[in-house]
Amino acid sequence: MIKIGEMMMILDLHRQGLSLSAIARESGIDRKTVRKYIARGLEAPAYGPRKPRQAVIDPFTAYLRERVTRYPGLTGSRLFRELKDLGYGGGYTAVTDFLRDVRPAAAERGYEVRFETPPGEQAQVDFAQFNVVFADEPTTPRIVWLFSMVLGFSRLIWARFVV
Repeated sequence: MIKIGEMMMILDLHRQGLSLSAIARESGIDRKTVRKYIARGLEAPAYGPRKPRQAVIDPFTAYLRERVTRYPGLTGSRLFRELKDLGYGGGYTAVTDFLRDVRPAAAERGYEVRFETPPGEQAQVDFAQFNVVFADEPTTPRIVWLFSMVLGFSRLIWARFVV
C-alpha cells in the first residue's frame, strides 16, 4: 500500500511526461502499481468488509448450544472432548471462546441462594486446632484451640482461643 504523498508524486511525474518505467524507477514502485494508480487518479482505495468465512467450529455450534442449554455446568474441556469424538478438528480455545458467548450469565443461573433466618434462630459453630510456640516457653510447642461462632441473622463473628 502506498502513501498519499507517493501517489501524488506518481501523478506529478506522469503529468511531466515520464514513461511508466521511468516513474517506477524513480519511485521504487512496481510498474503495474504505477499503472494502476495513474488509471485510478487521486481516488482513495475502496475497501469493503471481508466476506465471512466458515470457522472450523461452525458445524458444531448447534450441538454446543444444546448441551450448554441443557447442562450449563459442563466444562469447556469436557465439551471439547465430546466434539473431538464427533470429528471436530479445531482447537480448545475456539471452543471456550464460543462457550463464553453462549453460556447463560451467572446471575441467570442462580447458583447462590442466601440462607436467611430470623434473629436468634441460628448460628454456625466451628473449632480449629493450631500448633503454637509461645515466646515465654520457646522449647515447648502447645496446641491452641479456636472456637468461633457466626450468628445467622447479623453475621456477627465471636471467637475465643483456648490452650
